[in-house]
Amino acid sequence: MVRRPEPLPTWDDIVARASAEGITHHGVAPAAVLERARTALLERKADGLHAGMGFTYRNPERSTDPQRAVEGAQSILVFAKPYLADIEPERPPGVQARVGRYAWVDHYEPLRSSLRDIAHTIRRAGHRAVAFTDDNSIVDREVAYLGGLGWFGKNANVLLPGAGSFFVLGSIVTTAPYEPSTPVADGCGSCTRCLDGCPTGAIVAPGVVDGNRCLAWLLQQPGPFPVEFREALGDRLYGCDDCQEVCPPSVRLGNRHRVDVVEIGRRTDGDVQAWVDVLDLLDADDATLLDRHGRWYVADRDPTWWRRNALLVVGNTADPADGRARATVERYRAHPNEVLREHADWAAERLDQRLRPTAP
Repeated sequence: MVRRPEPLPTWDDIVARASAEGITHHGVAPAAVLERARTALLERKADGLHAGMGFTYRNPERSTDPQRAVEGAQSILVFAKPYLADIEPERPPGVQARVGRYAWVDHYEPLRSSLRDIAHTIRRAGHRAVAFTDDNSIVDREVAYLGGLGWFGKNANVLLPGAGSFFVLGSIVTTAPYEPSTPVADGCGSCTRCLDGCPTGAIVAPGVVDGNRCLAWLLQQPGPFPVEFREALGDRLYGCDDCQEVCPPSVRLGNRHRVDVVEIGRRTDGDVQAWVDVLDLLDADDATLLDRHGRWYVADRDPTWWRRNALLVVGNTADPADGRARATVERYRAHPNEVLREHADWAAERLDQRLRPTAP
């Protein structure tokens, strides 16, 4: 018996279903080649601004062509789900490192699950439909712009009108025809707070980020952390929110879109990781660290790079008279890994520097 296709869900049906899942913004982009994004990726890769980053830089011809994702695609449905917490976790005692807000819990998995369910309803109507979240198959920020969710801010994030940029993005590429949305106008005006607020000057032009200077990317890369940015790293372990925290739409207007990160963590079987005790991290073995933080991207899934970052945080923030911090650093100065030894040496020197009184 041949099963008849079900009726294609209307756009209003899809918006209602997505909204019930806490997805607050929705739009439709045409399934044409993302020409502007392709040009930007190729130019910035040629200029070395990608700093070895893969993701959508790995194959710009693929990540900017929806037909590579779904042959015969006619529409890209794009969605944004907020991740700004309703209650900010307090900083615990001890030598603590900050984690970027998007990584406190797994915000992508609930979005991914919701979009797969929506894609399934489209497939039941006889069309192809594939959901993508945090995937190098499609440049989601460009799709979000073309789908009318927001404009490109000078910090290269998509800023949603009245909501800001604290959102995770996802899309469904489908052969089903839906009416494209209208892109929104630029809303940054003359504001340059993100350019001025970046601790390393990584935003080298409006909308252009140099990955060689971006702390969020440098924290994920392998090898030595650039010496010139180690003090600017401060207490960051994973991620950097500075260019969003100074952005007026994100800070002022984003307050209306907040989520319960504790509940999301419970549903995704993960603890809220807004702060990490770096001395505990430096005492833990690889298996423990991968169990705790394995959903975070890090080069080669190697905890060495979390330890490297943690040593810099110790040097920048620990009490120079803290015996445990000093002992941990000294232990790592004899570590078999050359990179960790070098960062421990830097941390020891930084602690000594901070111990000395400053000249009047």
